[in-house]
Amino acid sequence: MMKKADPQQSDDNDIWLNKLDEETYRVAREGGTEQAFANKYHDCKTSGTYHCICCSEPLFHSSAKYDSGSGWPSFYAPVGDGYVSAREDHSHRMHRVEILCAKCDAHLGHVFPDGPEPTGLRYCVNSASLDLKAEPKSDK
Repeated sequence: MMKKADPQQSDDNDIWLNKLDEETYRVAREGGTEQAFANKYHDCKTSGTYHCICCSEPLFHSSAKYDSGSGWPSFYAPVGDGYVSAREDHSHRMHRVEILCAKCDAHLGHVFPDGPEPTGLRYCVNSASLDLKAEPKSDK
C-alpha cells in the first residue's frame, strides 16, 4: 500500500524550493554534502554568529570555530542547548550522527567525538546550511 504524501510536507517543500538555490536546497533540505575546501566558510575568520540558512536561527558562534583540517567549517559547540538537534545516520554504509537545525530540521552536517576541548566534539557543518551575520567592527 502506497503512503499518501503529507500536504503540509509538500507545501513546505515548495516554500524551500522557492527560497533556496539548487545547491543550498540539496544540502539543507535533502541532506547533501558540499565539496570540501571549496565552500564559503571553511577558512572564514570573520567574527560573528552563524545562522541557519533556512530559518535564520542562530546555531554557532565564530568563537567556537576552529580549523579541523576537514575542509568544512568546524565548531566545538553550538550557541547553546536546544539550537542543534541530532539523529543517527546510517547512510553511505557508515555510522554517523547527523546534526540539524532544531527549529526547522535543516541538515547541517555531522558531529564527531574528535574535537578539541572543552567539549571534545567536532560539529562538521556545510557552509551551504549557514549564513554568517558578522559582528560590527570595533573602532579600537
